[in-house]
Amino acid sequence: MNTKNKLNISVIGWGSGTFNVLYWLKNLDTSFDLNLAAIIAMTDSGWTTGEIRDKYGVLPPGDIRRWIAALAEDTKFVRQLFEYKFEGESWVIWGNKLWNILLSALERIKWDFNEGLKEAHKMFRVKGKVIPVTLEDIHLWVEFEDGTRIIWEKNIDVSDKNPWEKTHNTDQNITDAFLVGAEGKLNPEAFETIVSSDIVILGPGDFYTSIVPNLLSPWMKEALTKTSAKIVYVCNIMADKWETTTYELTDFIDNIEKYIWENIIDYVLVNSWEISQELVDKYKTEWKKPVKCKDDMCFTNKTYKVIERDFLDESDYVRHNPSKLSKALIDIAEGWIK
Repeated sequence: MNTKNKLNISVIGWGSGTFNVLYWLKNLDTSFDLNLAAIIAMTDSGWTTGEIRDKYGVLPPGDIRRWIAALAEDTKFVRQLFEYKFEGESWVIWGNKLWNILLSALERIKWDFNEGLKEAHKMFRVKGKVIPVTLEDIHLWVEFEDGTRIIWEKNIDVSDKNPWEKTHNTDQNITDAFLVGAEGKLNPEAFETIVSSDIVILGPGDFYTSIVPNLLSPWMKEALTKTSAKIVYVCNIMADKWETTTYELTDFIDNIEKYIWENIIDYVLVNSWEISQELVDKYKTEWKKPVKCKDDMCFTNKTYKVIERDFLDESDYVRHNPSKLSKALIDIAEGWIK
């Protein structure tokens, strides 16, 4: 008989960092019975997802595959299956990941994106829920410091990688973000999940293309205000040239609060471990730098608690260590961090 208390954890965002946190929490042995939910943005417009979205008018299937795989009973196999590409077939099949085709087919069979996604949950024995932040057809639109506005997620961070596609000066910060197309109203299931959560995690992930699009949906602010959950923001370890070029720690937090109102965040998790000089130099060539607080006065009159710990997973890349992040989250749940 299971006598553990249930702990409802919702993660808002997407990216490899969020995937690793969900995967680790799914397999974590704790004093709680963890009930996990992933709420993800629906602004993906890149490459094969963009093509299948444009041709068939379906909602973007691409980003959801990571979270289905992370929470599936057999993550390794499901991930391999979803990443599989057919070669030498028609343009719809060729080069397209199997998951994109599968979810698009389920949406058409069930005549509803959400119902198709629920079928995928059953097929892959998902331990938890993967929830689109909205069920409306939307795109991301951002504005830079010089006033340039760029629409579609795929155009925001590709200009230095593909110089021939350059549309804007990437040596500056994004100053604002909007949803275009439909209103992007918050999915009622996402609203209910947030309100009933014990912990809501924002991030980790690319700031303006992974986290912020979720916060732009009407009624997201209300959900985060109404919930009694502890709200935890996981700050990026590195500032990203294509989105947050000069950001320091306070810039990340202030801009999160810009979209969800002040005094909603309870905890901010910040890496305090020194990154090796070798990696710092490597990232300098990509115009990326470690995120730091410039002075001791930067958190004056703030209501959130900043948790500075070693969250670093350092190999050839700088990323969050999911084990260390999960430990901090459980410490918050168990009351070790007040």
